[in-house]
Amino acid sequence: MYKSIEESRITISELMLPSHSNFSGKIHGGYILGLMDQIAFACASKHSKAYCVTASVDTVDFLNPIEVGELVTMKASINYVGRTSMVVGIRVEAENIQTEVIKHCNSSYFTMVAKGDDGKSTPVPGIILDNTLEVRRFLKALKRIEMKQKRQEEFDKSDFSHHDYIEDLKDYNVKIEI
Repeated sequence: MYKSIEESRITISELMLPSHSNFSGKIHGGYILGLMDQIAFACASKHSKAYCVTASVDTVDFLNPIEVGELVTMKASINYVGRTSMVVGIRVEAENIQTEVIKHCNSSYFTMVAKGDDGKSTPVPGIILDNTLEVRRFLKALKRIEMKQKRQEEFDKSDFSHHDYIEDLKDYNVKIEI
């Protein structure tokens, strides 16, 4: 079974309140991450028709601060599907309601896994890619997954030694005393 990406796309908007802010008056990054986790869950669950859990979060870059009083809009869509997992791409924008200026604040990728009633991972429908943007997003997700696996393999090797990398540290703000 295959589903179009449009079938599970989700958009939410929320006004940012003073209770969501830190001491400098900016919205807490943790609050935004919580909202992102909720929309990722909703998008993945809508696609899979199953309960979903967050397996990992990739590329959380806070590009612009969000101010109290701004309207935050999050857009989520399925970028990639595996057998039981999905990558949900999320774009976060904040709008100054008075000036109507919209700024891009964050783009992130949540890997969600569908779970059956028995708590075990369950297969998810495939996706239909019907435009070049969707194909590009799928390919980028695939590349991120491949890069993560290669990095994990390199660092998990039983013969991994920091000695092989010491020279790489010479240009960093670090003092080694071992």
